[in-house]
Amino acid sequence: MSPSRLARAALFAVASVMTLGSCATNPVSGRPDLVFSSEESEVKKAAQVHPLMLQQFGGPYDDIRLQQYVNDVGQRVAKAGERPELKYTFTVLDSEEINAFTTGGGYVYITRGIMNYLNSEAELAAVLGHEVGHITARHPVKQQTQSTLSNIGAAAVGIFTGSGDIAGLASYAGAALIRGYGRDNELEADRLGAEYLQKTGLAPEHMIDVVRLLKNQEMFEMARAREENREPRIYHGVFSTHPDNDQRLREVVQSAEKLKGEGDKVDPGRERYLKMIEGLPVGTSRAQGVLKGNRFYHANFGFTVAFPSGWTVENQARRVMAVAPKKDSVLQMQTQAPPPNMGPKEFLSRLLSGSNAGQGEAIEVNGLQGYTAVVRSAKTDFGVVPARYVVIYYNNLAYIFAGASRGTGNVPTADALFMSTAKTFRRLKDNEFALAEPYKIRTVRVNSNISIEELAKNSPVKKYPAQQLRLLNDLYPDKEPKTGQLLKIVQ
Repeated sequence: MSPSRLARAALFAVASVMTLGSCATNPVSGRPDLVFSSEESEVKKAAQVHPLMLQQFGGPYDDIRLQQYVNDVGQRVAKAGERPELKYTFTVLDSEEINAFTTGGGYVYITRGIMNYLNSEAELAAVLGHEVGHITARHPVKQQTQSTLSNIGAAAVGIFTGSGDIAGLASYAGAALIRGYGRDNELEADRLGAEYLQKTGLAPEHMIDVVRLLKNQEMFEMARAREENREPRIYHGVFSTHPDNDQRLREVVQSAEKLKGEGDKVDPGRERYLKMIEGLPVGTSRAQGVLKGNRFYHANFGFTVAFPSGWTVENQARRVMAVAPKKDSVLQMQTQAPPPNMGPKEFLSRLLSGSNAGQGEAIEVNGLQGYTAVVRSAKTDFGVVPARYVVIYYNNLAYIFAGASRGTGNVPTADALFMSTAKTFRRLKDNEFALAEPYKIRTVRVNSNISIEELAKNSPVKKYPAQQLRLLNDLYPDKEPKTGQLLKIVQ
């Protein structure tokens, strides 16, 4: 295509897209915004994304009392915002990730993972206020608009090639979870959140408290990830990118203190908050299964399996993944419901349909029926290599193990280890169900000058117990608790 024709196509795409947009008044700035979504459309899209967010993050945490508490705090903050007429939905997610986010339209999500690190109702209000700030300033809608505009060139090409489709709802929502809404928008959300704190009687300084404790957690997590040779799991937003002495943040907080309101007139609710989160799981929950050392327990499904010693094991949303120390072998386990009257051999054959699976064999694993086979040329992160598959039937579910290694040969390099791991799969014994319970947050009052190091000696957390206690109680890196202070511990 000639440059002139391509330019005309691009202009046509721009004109087509612009007809979909309109200038709406931003509730925060009072200035017009070019957006492609009315408030009704914004709410509708967020509602459509809602089930995807629940699925991605383990569903809502199963505690009606805690859900109501978070909703009450969130609704108070939302009423102080510029869009009080919007219907707000606050959801605590059953995820150990340290995260809070919004997809717009009044939908706000906070994980139980981040709640473990907060130390007062005021800090919870700061996190929720930050997300409400994104909604009132319409950052999700503006991000979707910018994404659409950035794709206009691709759309022009797509008229002729069939490529360049606009990202779907899940994609635009997911961008906020990974990258946030950009530094300026994140800072604006901080400012708005601080203002909402002031208007509801809480000191805006609590926003800085949250930034500090999450920054400490991020620094610790990054150092730990380097030591364990893995990617760090850190909060997406500006909380993690601010240095705690960021002058711009302090300026917006100080600006909020000048507003009319009852800032610092309301009890920050430290002990009330700590009592509310008592019993919150640390790590994965009972419903997700728990890791104790290298052994995985699942009380709800009634099974246990031991992964190789020294491997990094991660309990993900839809699978358990184990990676060798040198990252040259990987083994994953996931589940599927097999069709009625279909045995393990037929199930695995259908699963591997179209692949060049070799001769398989029936196996029995601790009294459970199964089947195994090797795919000679499986597409993996190691390239096209052999992969071992094992399926075990238990309680109307098929447990599927899939393992691959770097290197060539007729079977994976770690094939014997893959097989021996799968053969550790068994029913939970009656006396093992207690082991399948997660570690939980408990609170204790410090009655003497006990040190964090002393408390850490009784912690079930094997790695960095003292640092974990300090992070949980905003005492990182080397502070000590005061006599009479209510502390979070892990039991």
